[in-house]
Amino acid sequence: MVTVEFLGPIDKAPIELEADSLKELSQKLSAYDDLQQWLSQCAVAVNDVLVHSPDTPLKEGDKVSLLPPVCGG
Repeated sequence: MVTVEFLGPIDKAPIELEADSLKELSQKLSAYDDLQQWLSQCAVAVNDVLVHSPDTPLKEGDKVSLLPPVCGG
């Protein structure tokens, strides 16, 4: 299982899912109506390190964070 945390305005409690890669995790998360708008907009971190490839492998105990875009000045 991996833990997925949702930061900022996503406003969703962390969930645990089985997934072997970010691609598989994204497919599972797209089943949640309240997350669909965020999946294409968010940066992703695995164990607090930003990643860019959907082929990034995941292992038991990993923490995946969805980081929505922010505005600031």
